[in-house]
Formats: sequence, structure tokens, C-alpha cells
Amino acid sequence: MARRRCALITGITGQDGSYLADLLLERGYEVHGMVRRSSTERFERIEHLRDRVSLHQADLLDHRSLVDALRAAQPDEIYNLAAMSFVAVSWIQPTLTAEFTGVGVTRMLEAMREVCPEARFYQASSSEMFGRVREVPQTELTPLHPRSPYGVAKAYGHFITVNYRESYDLHATSGILFNHESPRRGLEFVTRKITWHAAAIRLGLASELHLGNLDAERDWGYAQDYVEAMWMMLQRDEPEDYVIATGVAHSVRECVEVAFDQAGLALDRHVVLDESLRRPAEVDHLVGDASKAKRLLGWEPRTGFEELIRLMVDADYELLTAGAHAPPPSIGVSRPGPRTTLRQR
Repeated sequence: MARRRCALITGITGQDGSYLADLLLERGYEVHGMVRRSSTERFERIEHLRDRVSLHQADLLDHRSLVDALRAAQPDEIYNLAAMSFVAVSWIQPTLTAEFTGVGVTRMLEAMREVCPEARFYQASSSEMFGRVREVPQTELTPLHPRSPYGVAKAYGHFITVNYRESYDLHATSGILFNHESPRRGLEFVTRKITWHAAAIRLGLASELHLGNLDAERDWGYAQDYVEAMWMMLQRDEPEDYVIATGVAHSVRECVEVAFDQAGLALDRHVVLDESLRRPAEVDHLVGDASKAKRLLGWEPRTGFEELIRLMVDADYELLTAGAHAPPPSIGVSRPGPRTTLRQR
């Protein structure tokens, strides 16, 4: 009997990791996940598949634990999604962000070289690397000018992946993913903050939504679409780097308008501008050109911005209805069940 293909996902308990685990299990993979030992372990996003994946305790700060996890899993594919992923926190913990999000990639690549150099490696790069953009839209060749400790760390992780590919002939690929959201997104991220508050205000569990820069624009897509692109990259024999994006930018204001429309709420009664929520250095106009991914991978986003925000509001409404008057979770939620549509459209 042929051995099933095996994948190891670092950051499996995160938004992307959980959706990727779903995808790989559907495709018949043996799925292993890497989790950090912490005093408050949270597995909400993968609770529905806990009995179908093997979890290994390891840490991007500790090389030996990575070696042990790879030896236990013996993966054909490695998806490095673990990182200190929230941009705002990177200003508060810049050194730790550099260790996890930047140097941690080197530790993972070194462990791969030691244990399974024939495996295929995916690095989660980010549009935040572009920062003060040199051109619009951004492509794989656009120069980088990151404007946060997170963006700088991601740029290091990106280039060290390219370096190991060129120096050691590893099958190492970077996906430069633009913002991607879902009902599994953490509440600290602005889209989820908006959709949760829209649902909470509708239910009378909150009265105001505090936001910083309503004019900031991002290229927002659906995480479930984007993890499929990750998998597609590692199916190609030639490792390369790819921008994954929708090619259309929307403002935070537009996000609020769609979310509040879905919840049947008036904007001017509930939205409060809060200067303390603005970033020390805002990035410029981020919008990606995914034409290379379309040409070589056959990948295109399937979910539009408005559809995404509306389904997130519906999922948060259902979550809050089921959880009665529970306070907002600090990170993410479990997979939503059947959707309850707030607004007939």
C-alpha cells in the first residue's frame, strides 16, 4: 500500500493553519501540526479535526525541538505559517517579533536541511514587506520598504528562504500573501473587529466600534481561497515566489459600511474615531498583482470583498447568538456552523 503524502504545518492553530489542515485532509494527506507549549493552549480553530491530525510540541525559538518535530513527522511538505502575526503588537515586542517571524524561519530551514532536505518548504511571506510602496500594484519584483517591525521580520524570512533555495538547492517557496480574512480571523485584526462589533451591536451586546484610520486601504481576500494557493505552489516542481491577492483595494470605511449594512445598522450612531489606534507608520496603497499565480498555478480568488465581509458578519452573529453574552474572544473562533443570514439580499 502506497504511503500517504505527509505535511507538517507550523501555526496549525491559526486561521491559515486550520484552513490548510482542512484542505490537506480533504486531499488525503497525513497531517501533522506544530504547536507551542503555553499556559493557555487554544485549539478552537482545529477542534473539529483534532482526532485527524498529529500534534507536536515545538517552538520556532528552539532549533532542537524543530528537529525533533520533523523527525517525528517525516513530512513531504512543510508549511511554515507560525509567526508573531499581528502588526500592532510588533511595535510593542519588536525583538520577539524578529526572533519568531524572522530568525525562526532560519531555524526551520536549518532543521529541514538536517532532517528532510528533499521535502518541499512553503514560507508565509506578507504584503506588509512592501510598506512604502514603490509601484502599484505590487508584484514579485517590487522593491521592499517595510514600515513595521513585523514587515521587517517578514522581509528577513522571505529573503532567507530565497537564499536557502539558491544556496542549498532546497525546494523552498515564498507566498507573498496580501491580507486575507475569515470568520476564524483573530479579533485583534480590523476586519474581524468590525464584523464582530456589527453583530454584537445588532444583538445589544455592544454600543460602539472604536477605529483609527478609516481611509487605510488593503487588498482583502478570503483565507480559504488563499491556502489553496499555498498548496498549489508546492505541487510545482520548480520552486518560485508568488504574490497572492485579489488585485482590488478597499478602505476600512468600506469594510464598516458593508458590515453595518449586513447587520442593519447606521454608521454614524456607533463608529468612534480613536487616534490612539493609528499606527506609528502607516503603510501606503497595498494592492497585489497575482497574474503570475494565475498564469503558472491556475489560481484565482473565488470570493469577493463584499461577500467575504457579509459572511463574516453572519458567522459572528451566529457565534454570539450561540454563546449568549460571552465577551469577545481574544483570538479567533471555532469554525462557524450553518450560516444565519441577517439581511435578506
